Amino acid sequence: MIKILSVVVLFLMLPVQSFAAAGDGEEPVNFTLQKLHGGELSLEAFRGQWLVLNYWATWCAPCRKEIPELSALHSAREDITVLGLAFEDTDIKSFDEFLEEFHPSYPLLLVDVYAPPEPFGAPRVLPTSIILNPEGYPVKTFMGPVTKEDIEAFIDQ
Repeated sequence: MIKILSVVVLFLMLPVQSFAAAGDGEEPVNFTLQKLHGGELSLEAFRGQWLVLNYWATWCAPCRKEIPELSALHSAREDITVLGLAFEDTDIKSFDEFLEEFHPSYPLLLVDVYAPPEPFGAPRVLPTSIILNPEGYPVKTFMGPVTKEDIEAFIDQ
């Protein structure tokens, strides 16, 4: 019985460990995404500062709740940049309607839900925030809503 339980626990931990370890011993994370209203943005442009990659969607209530927190973080700290990664297959008009109510201070990028960027792929839950250190390596993942204080506490530790 103990052996079976040990195998089950190990099996459940593998996906979390592999995701958390993305970037260990590899090149820094770099991909390019389309900006909401045209143009492209590459993660490489933000080397030298902390980067918060926040996967979100317009229909996600917890995502909506954390937008003011992430906006405050993005505006308050010159060493931290937040990028909103819109993980949703919708048109620009729907995003614009959403933005009439919500006004994030950080750039919004469009993720192809059928081919999400590697090494992360599709998020398991929304919202999901991945912290990249100034060298571009993932060092922390927050699954579910996160606050400005949560991110600052991790970065400032």
